[in-house]
Amino acid sequence: MKACSTLLDGARLHCWVLKLGFVWDVFVAASLVHMYCRFGFVDIAHTIFKNMPFRDMGCWNSMISGFCQNGNAKEALRILDDLIFEGMEMDSVTVATSLSICAQTNDELRGLLIHLFAIKHGLEFNVFVANALINMYAKFGQLRCAQNVFDHMCVRDLVSWNSIVAAYEQHDYPHDALNCYHQMQSNKIRPDVLTLVSLSSSVAQTKDFLLSKSVHGFIVRKCWITRDTVLGNAVVDMYAKLGIVDSAHKVFEELPCKDVISWNTMITGYAQNGFASEAVGVYDKMKENDDVTPNLATWVSVLPAYAHLGALRDGTRIHAQVLKKNLDLDVFVGTCLIDLYGKCGKLDEAMSLFYEVSRETSVPWNAIISCHGLHGFGETCLKLFERMLNEGVEPDHVTFLSLLTACSHTGLVDQGKRCFDLMQQEYGIKPTLKHYGCMVDLFGRAGLLETAYNFIQSMHLRPDASVWGALLGACRIHGNVEMGRKASNNLFQLDSENVGYYVLLSNLYANFGRWEGVDEVRSLARDKGLWKTPGWSSIELNNRVEVFYTGSNQSHPQCEEIYSEMAVLNGKIKGLGYVPDYSFVLQDVEDDEKESILTGHSERLAIVYGILNTPPKSSIRIFKNLRVCGDCHNVTKFVSKVTEREIVVRDSNRFHHFRDGICSCGDYW
Repeated sequence: MKACSTLLDGARLHCWVLKLGFVWDVFVAASLVHMYCRFGFVDIAHTIFKNMPFRDMGCWNSMISGFCQNGNAKEALRILDDLIFEGMEMDSVTVATSLSICAQTNDELRGLLIHLFAIKHGLEFNVFVANALINMYAKFGQLRCAQNVFDHMCVRDLVSWNSIVAAYEQHDYPHDALNCYHQMQSNKIRPDVLTLVSLSSSVAQTKDFLLSKSVHGFIVRKCWITRDTVLGNAVVDMYAKLGIVDSAHKVFEELPCKDVISWNTMITGYAQNGFASEAVGVYDKMKENDDVTPNLATWVSVLPAYAHLGALRDGTRIHAQVLKKNLDLDVFVGTCLIDLYGKCGKLDEAMSLFYEVSRETSVPWNAIISCHGLHGFGETCLKLFERMLNEGVEPDHVTFLSLLTACSHTGLVDQGKRCFDLMQQEYGIKPTLKHYGCMVDLFGRAGLLETAYNFIQSMHLRPDASVWGALLGACRIHGNVEMGRKASNNLFQLDSENVGYYVLLSNLYANFGRWEGVDEVRSLARDKGLWKTPGWSSIELNNRVEVFYTGSNQSHPQCEEIYSEMAVLNGKIKGLGYVPDYSFVLQDVEDDEKESILTGHSERLAIVYGILNTPPKSSIRIFKNLRVCGDCHNVTKFVSKVTEREIVVRDSNRFHHFRDGICSCGDYW
């Protein structure tokens, strides 16, 4: 029966057993139980098991293991209780299997009792039992206990080393995992595929780019990446988490066999590194592949990419598939859908979904708070947070990040400071660099530049580029050149390849007419081969997305109509008091040319295109890749009034809802 490669072969043997009357033989019956468990037919195995007049330990172990391996831990524990009730004594196999079940069911008390039994009967030094103990304690998060078991082992095999390395890796202690791996090498234990899977994840956590190349090189030399998809997926994930998406994609393309996890890993890698279009591209290729079927994890990976792009139509298609498969109430899919609708300007739909999903964890609360913050409803975010606490849901670091961002975008300085203090004092959450960056942004947007700078000086962590970038952005808004220079000096040391920081400093100089400073900064950027990201705005009408670029749309079929309508609108809004703000023109040119440059901004072209191609008084939704300029913001307010339309603009920072000459941001963004 051990030689049976298919269930059909096993069933034929079972028929011969019945025909020859061997079914009552304990060894034959035990082999049948083991065979059916191996093929996943545990119910048949259990029926044979129950009808056996006598059962040896091998049969009990097969039945317990069968239920455990087929995902029925509850029934496995019931069989274990029957074994004890009948006076049978557990052996090393029973103990090892039972410890695995305790880890699956998170039954820490039973696990401790079984450990005591193992100590009492001298089984704790058995290598299989010890390995099971390491895995169990790792699952419970008791890494000291796991290390203690490992340290007291008389004999350690490869599984023992893999278990302790994985224990540290899975609990985000990458340096301890790497130390264990080095000890493993010192003990002349050769790593296998599972070792390298844990090692790849640990390297990703340490952000050690050089070590990642070493690990990849070792795997290539062993030719494992072409033979093992799991390891190939781990390498793709490692590079993606390190932000080296080109290498991740190269490894992905070289995988001879791509399973659904391979595709999901690549989609997630692109999405989490800000390459939303590329993530969607991989998903589209996945759909063309007949060998794999998108699953729940796929949709959780690609929905954030659609949200980032504002691709509501494509996102709703996935929503339809989710509904078809009755997965809409899954908290992770539901949260991604909340995020999608919120970031695509459909806040009411996001709220409806929020009320449908389970709200027992912080995940959906974080999503809906973040969405309201993105739309500039800071007070609503604080009310949602209060409701969250009243419902007994504990906030996490993401909750406070969303709250601080919302307070920053709406000028709620005191409330933001209270949230920052509450996070540390009430919930014991240590601020990360992202939290510090939000606080600097909070003070900076409010014009408290000295407070922001002093806050940076008092930080317990070394400020990164995002923190100094927030200060530089605030200096650009409030026109503080000296503070801006301090921020930029630190920025160029930390992240000299980010063109956005050069643009901010250049714009700051341009606002004050310091053109020599502008030339100097632009020259620095050019010397590094950096070029400003071109501004574009998109609008979706009739299932078609139109994209307009700043100052270069002469080839558009409606170009003449757009500029003609814009001239008419400019006349109307000037009659209402609009005066062009030339400070947002960052070239040293004459005033009439400055007005022409402002007129060519991408968001204005997209808005006029929307006016020309939609019914009167209907709403218009625009997506812009950069922060909307102050003059365009002012123009859009006037246009919303003269056209009696709601105009919704999502820029790189937030949403702006323009209605009747007023913006939801209250001119604070």
